[in-house]
Amino acid sequence: MKGKDLINIGIFSAIYFVIVFIIAMLGMIPIFLPLLSVLVPIFGGIPFMLFLTKVKKFGMIWIMSIIMGILMLLTGMSWPPLAVSVFTGLIAELIYKSGNYQSAAKAVITNGVFSLWVAANYLPLFFAAEKYWESRQNYGQDYIDTVTKLMPTWMCPVTFIAAFVCGIIGGLLGRRLMKKHFEKAGIA
Repeated sequence: MKGKDLINIGIFSAIYFVIVFIIAMLGMIPIFLPLLSVLVPIFGGIPFMLFLTKVKKFGMIWIMSIIMGILMLLTGMSWPPLAVSVFTGLIAELIYKSGNYQSAAKAVITNGVFSLWVAANYLPLFFAAEKYWESRQNYGQDYIDTVTKLMPTWMCPVTFIAAFVCGIIGGLLGRRLMKKHFEKAGIA
């Protein structure tokens, strides 16, 4: 990997994180918290698909995935997103590499797998709810009660499935926008 590759990883990680951060603010409204596994992969798919046009070397997707996990850890989301992002980032990397970093279909699937780290943010809520809510008492009991009702344990696999499916949708949306706008502008 060269400096240009690392710069691309940094730029696209920053863009992606800004989108994640803006969408995460919707989570302050209880009904939107479960929808983060839907919204982040869809809207994040646009810059991620543009990022994939810059990926030509092994490790770029994996590094970006790990960066997302580290950023979640630093912003108080605990360690599960980091652990999941290490694993799913590698799988996403291998999928895109299997298409020689050029396959449009593999790029869309790569976005679906890459997006799984978003659902990992909920793992403490499903499996360590008391500890999770201890650090979030300032949200208020009404918020805690509402989210607890919206996110029973059986929702855990649903959030991962939603993240993957919406990652596919985001990938398709990103491909469509790239073809329509970014290629005309000479960006992709």
